[in-house]
Parts: sequence; structure tokens; C-alpha cells
Amino acid sequence: MFIDIAKIVLKAGDGGDGAVAFHREKYVASGGPDGGDGGRGGNIVFQVDDNLSTLADFRYKRKYTAQRGENGRGNRCFGKSAPDLVVCVPRGTVVKDAETGRVIADMSGEEPQVIARGGKGGWGNTHFATPTRQTPRFSKPGTPGEELEVQLELKLLADVGLVGFPNVGKSTLVSVVSEAKPNIANYHFTTLTPVLGVVRMQEGKSFVMADIPGLIEGAWEGVGLGHQFLRHVERCRLLLHIVDVSGSEGRDPKEDFRIINEELRKFNPELAERPMLVAGNKCDIASEEQVAEFEAFVKAVGYEFFPIMAPIRHGVEELLNRTLELLSKLPPVKRFEPDPIPMQDVEELKRGKVEITEEDGVYFVKADWLLKILNTINFDDTDSAQYFQRVLIQTGVIDALRDAGVQEGDTVNLYDLEFDFVE
Repeated sequence: MFIDIAKIVLKAGDGGDGAVAFHREKYVASGGPDGGDGGRGGNIVFQVDDNLSTLADFRYKRKYTAQRGENGRGNRCFGKSAPDLVVCVPRGTVVKDAETGRVIADMSGEEPQVIARGGKGGWGNTHFATPTRQTPRFSKPGTPGEELEVQLELKLLADVGLVGFPNVGKSTLVSVVSEAKPNIANYHFTTLTPVLGVVRMQEGKSFVMADIPGLIEGAWEGVGLGHQFLRHVERCRLLLHIVDVSGSEGRDPKEDFRIINEELRKFNPELAERPMLVAGNKCDIASEEQVAEFEAFVKAVGYEFFPIMAPIRHGVEELLNRTLELLSKLPPVKRFEPDPIPMQDVEELKRGKVEITEEDGVYFVKADWLLKILNTINFDDTDSAQYFQRVLIQTGVIDALRDAGVQEGDTVNLYDLEFDFVE
């Protein structure tokens, strides 16, 4: 079954806790703290696998959890970092945040992408030794790994996309110009899934052609096979609009042409600007007047027209040569750039649970909801740092610290961030 959209939950591994331990050795008095740090939690990494062609595997497994880092131990033994969890996806998969729709990664290249980062290991008590605090009896827990729900959308990587009404000859054209073997029959919606074929030209030149299942009026709203497959047109560098120029099913070719173009525009306005060639198929059962009239109509609206008879390759070579010529001048297949993480308005942030614990004058703040915001802050940037300061004030973190008894100059530990409290 061809599945090209799926939702899954990712949970990166938590960091291991730091250890509280003291050095004990014969003839060594007051050995001091020697608790090791915890290990890093496992990341969740997405990797392209060209042996996969659908997202069907994600229908049966919907949650992926990476391992937790090991805790630290005495004698300054650091905990072992957890291995990354590698999730294989087909090439062309776009990973989005299911809640906001933000593009996280476009899995079109060879480079693996870290989608959810594991938590950092906590510090052992060796980090908290000072001249005035020589035997710290506390350590730092590991930070939790990122947890998020993502939506996977498979957008096929093809140079040329065939669009048009059902039963106009798209599958036939793919079958005669490539090694692809789509289902071909004389009824609507024979093609139920996109079919990719490699068109090999002279001198070793080639391009990938995608047969997109037939569209009808209202497809952008889900009518027929609907927008389920329109997403696969978005990456195509060039569109080939196949029209039944004979009107063999009682439809007007001009109206067919207008309807499909309007569906593309409604689904994504960028598609209306995509380069397009028009092929009038079934010329063998059309009159010369029909072909000439439709050709004049197409050229009047600014497109090139190619009369073809797909089953016998009549006129197909001219169409392919022109396609290859245009592709040589067009930019590469579209890639979706990751969207930056937006900073939420401070006024819209809700007060979450804040836990404050005090150990030897160090105030530890635990708030999982705040960790997500902390990961987006660049403390080298003044505006970003000031934004985080406003977050601490308006979400009640500063008030919680005051209620816990923090004084001017006391050390506050917020996950990987330490600062002196200043009124």
C-alpha cells in the first residue's frame, strides 16, 4: 500500500544523572568528591533509505524512543552515552512539527538529520566543590531528551510531473518512454499511486518522470483522489499537462485544461508559475480541426503544444527533446528549507510547574516546559538573552526562587545554565 503521510511521536533519551561520591583510599585523607557525570541521552536521527518508497512502516510503529544515558559513578567514572536511534525514511520525506507545521528537515540528501536531541548528562558532585564547599553532597540530574510529535510527508523527487484528467494517457506515456510498468486500462483512476520512471535520452542524459494519479475538479479540496497526491507535484521542475484533445469522453479539452490549471493554482499558487508543456494526446481519434483549434488555444495562453499519440510514440520524441532542453535551464529539484524555531510572545506563555530545590546555597530549578524555551535561546545575542529574562520574570520563575529563599548573589542552576541571582 502506498502511504505518503504519517504522524509519529519521538522521544529522545534523557541524560544520565551525575553521581554523588567521595574518594576513599588507604593513606589518602579527605579524598574529596569524585562523582562522575552522567552520559548523554540518545538522539533520534533520520536517515534516507533508497530501498523504501512509502511511509507504510510508520502505520504500525508510531512511537520511537531512544535510550537513556547511563548515570555517573564514583572514582570520576562518567556514565556511558546512549547510542543514537536511527530511523530510516524514503528519499523526499519532509519532516514537520505536527503541532505548528514548522518544517524541521527535508530528507532529500544523503546527510542524516538529528530530529530530536538527547538530554545532556548531569554533573557529578566534583563540579560543585569550592574552597568554602569542599564536600558537596549533591549532584545534577540529567536533562530530559526532546519529545515531539512529527508529521512525515513524502513528496516524490521527480524532474517532470504528468498532470491531467483521468484516462488521458499519462500512464501510457510513462510506460513507453521509461521502464516503469504502471497499470493501464480504459477506465478512470487506473493509477492509484504515483509512478516514477527514468527517461533515458541520448549521450547518457536522463530525467525522472512522475505519473501523478488523475485529477478532477475540486481535487485541491479532496475530491476524487484529491490533494492526497497533489503534494507530489510540488517538487517537479517542469509539468507536462496531458489533455485528451479528441474529447473522447464527452469533455471539452479547453475546459479540461482550464480546470486542471485552476486546481494546481488553488493547491499551491507557486504551481501556477511552474514551467509547463502541453501535450495533446489521442490525436489518432481526433479530427485535424480539433487538434488545430486546441493548439491555437494553448498557444494563445502562452504554452508550447505537442500533438502526440502515446501508444505508438508519435510526436513523443519531439516532446522529450524539448523537455530535456528546458530541464537543462531550470534550477534543481526543490528542497524545503527548515523553518527557524519561532519565539512565542512572552504574554502568551502560560505558567508551568516549577520545582526549586536548594543544596548548599545552590538553587536548582526544574521545569521541563522551560527547557524547550531554553534550547532556543542564543545567549550571545542581547535581544535573545533579554527575551529569556522576561520569560523568567513573567512566568513566575523569579517569584518561585524568591519564595524558596534565594538571596542576592546566590547561585541558580537552570539545567545547563548557571547564574548569580541579582535583584
